[in-house]
Amino acid sequence: MPGALAGLKILDFTALYPGPLATQWLADNGADVLRVEAPDRPDLLRWMPPFDAGDKGAAWRAVNRNKRSISLNLKAPGALDVIRTLLTEYDILVEQFRPGVLERLGLGFEALRTVQPGLIWCAISSYGQTGPWRDRPGHDIDFLATAGVAHHTGRPGQGPTPNAALQGDFGGGTFGAVAGILAAVIHRQRTGEGQMVDVSMADGALWMNMLSVSAALAANHDAGPASEPLNGGGVYDYYATADGRYLAMGALEPKFWSMFCAAVGAPELELEPAGTTAEIVQLKGKVAAILARRTQAEWQEVFADVLCCVEPVLTPTEAVHHPQFAARGMVVEVPDETGAVHHQVASPVQFSATPAAYTRTSVESGHDTDTVLADAGYDAAAIAALRSAGAIS
Repeated sequence: MPGALAGLKILDFTALYPGPLATQWLADNGADVLRVEAPDRPDLLRWMPPFDAGDKGAAWRAVNRNKRSISLNLKAPGALDVIRTLLTEYDILVEQFRPGVLERLGLGFEALRTVQPGLIWCAISSYGQTGPWRDRPGHDIDFLATAGVAHHTGRPGQGPTPNAALQGDFGGGTFGAVAGILAAVIHRQRTGEGQMVDVSMADGALWMNMLSVSAALAANHDAGPASEPLNGGGVYDYYATADGRYLAMGALEPKFWSMFCAAVGAPELELEPAGTTAEIVQLKGKVAAILARRTQAEWQEVFADVLCCVEPVLTPTEAVHHPQFAARGMVVEVPDETGAVHHQVASPVQFSATPAAYTRTSVESGHDTDTVLADAGYDAAAIAALRSAGAIS
C-alpha cells in the first residue's frame, strides 16, 4: 500500500541527526528520499558507538532507513549537471549546511529554481539563514541555552542539566523541517509555487519554550530551576524509591492528587498547605519520605490500577519492551541489504489508511548511484565518464 507521502521525491543533503531523522519520517511514510553523500566526507554518525551486529553505528542504521544513496563529489566536473538533472524529478531538497555553502557551489535556491520552478528547498541550520548569528555553529546544548530553556532546568545551586533527548535538534530541527516541507507542498499544490523553508533549531527551541517565554514577555518573569509547577517547583517531580530507582509523580490536578494520597496511605497530605515555597518544600519532603519506603517495582504494583499519573522512570531498554509500546508497534524489524534484521523505533505518527513501511535500513554511501543515474537517463558511457572525473565513486 502506498504511504501517505507517495509521490514526493526528495534530495537529502543532510547528515548526523536532525535532517536525517526528518527525511526518515518522510521516507517511512512513502516519500522517495535520495541521500546525496560526499565520497570524502562520510556521515560521522556511521562511526558513532554503540555499533550493531554489522559494525555500523546503531543510530546511523536507524535514521537513514528507507532511503537510497548516491555518492557525489559536488566539486568535480559534471556533478552540478547531475543535480540539475535529478531536480527535474526530485523537486524537494533538504540540506543542513551552514548558510551559503551550496550557493558557493552554484547550487543555491535561486540558481536551482531556474531549473525547477516548483522547487521546495528546506534549509536546516543552527540559527537560520538570516540574522547576525546566521554563520555561527551550534549544537543542541547551545540552542537550549540561547532560547532560555537551560536556565530553568536542573536544581538550584547545581546548574542546568544536559538532556540527551536533544529537544532543540529534534523538536526544532526535525519536526520543524517535516512540518515546513509538508506545508510548502500543500502551498505548491494550490499555487504551483515552490519556496525556501528556513528552519532554525534555535528558533524551534525558543518556540518549544513557549510557557516560560510567554511569562517573560507578558510579565517579565524568568523561570529558574525548580521554580515552576512543571520543573520541580511543586510536587510534580521525580522521587527516589527504596532501591535507588525513581518514580515520576505527575499528580497535578486535584482529583489525581487525591487519588495519589489515598494510594500511598496518606490522605492527610491532601489537606497539606502548599502555597509558599517553604510549604512546598515541606510537602515534597513528606512525599519523598513515603516513596522511599518501597522499591520501584512495589510502587508499580500499587499504581497499576490507580490512574493518577504516577509512573516508573524506565531505562531505554525497559522502555522499548514496555507493553504499551509493544501494543502500538513502536519497535519494528527492518532488514538491511544482506537480509539481516534490525530492531528499530517505528514512526511516531500512525495512519489508519496509509501505515508507515520499513523496507530496509541505511545503505552504504553510493549504494544506488548507478541505478539512480541510469533512471535519470545517463547511459553506461556517461556514468563511466562521471566516475573517471571523480564526480561519483
